[in-house]
Amino acid sequence: MKKNFITLVFVLIPILGSAITLKNGALLKYTISDSGDTIFSAQLPTCYIYPKMVFKNKRQERFYWRTVRDVKKTLPYAKIAAKSLAELEDELTNYSSDVSRSKFMKEYQKKLFENYEADLRKMTVSQGIMLVKLIDRECEKSSYEIIKLYRGGISATFWQGIAKMFGNDLKMEFDVTRENDAIIERVINLVEAGQL
Repeated sequence: MKKNFITLVFVLIPILGSAITLKNGALLKYTISDSGDTIFSAQLPTCYIYPKMVFKNKRQERFYWRTVRDVKKTLPYAKIAAKSLAELEDELTNYSSDVSRSKFMKEYQKKLFENYEADLRKMTVSQGIMLVKLIDRECEKSSYEIIKLYRGGISATFWQGIAKMFGNDLKMEFDVTRENDAIIERVINLVEAGQL
């Protein structure tokens, strides 16, 4: 049966065009060379190879697996924040007066709260800290800077105070040269590639 399928594929190749859809839905492209050979090509996802994690103790191992859990939970929200911020910046260019911009900002903020507040309230403190770091990584601005830019310095200071009460810091930046942030970057790469 397998031999017949392969024969059928090679017989149908000239008829089908320059690509074949496989059973799993993947698209397999091909070209026919001047010599008549069929050359298949496929786009493979990036595969990251890191040295095996060697933990000095159980505490370090727990930190790593907690980081994996927190990244998986918060990375999608950090990406949503970056996308929302880009959309917001594009949309604000359409408003000329401060009053219309302020009105739009309040409506946009209300929409974001309706969509994500319940999920964000369910996060643990460590996931909140992770989210602040990942927002800095994705947006290239700290959460404090974003709030200050769009809601003002008083609002940013207020939310910084609330964050400090829970052991967080909205001014926290993601720096891959720090040991813990390097581990987070490694986990992010593996999660995005589907390897973890």
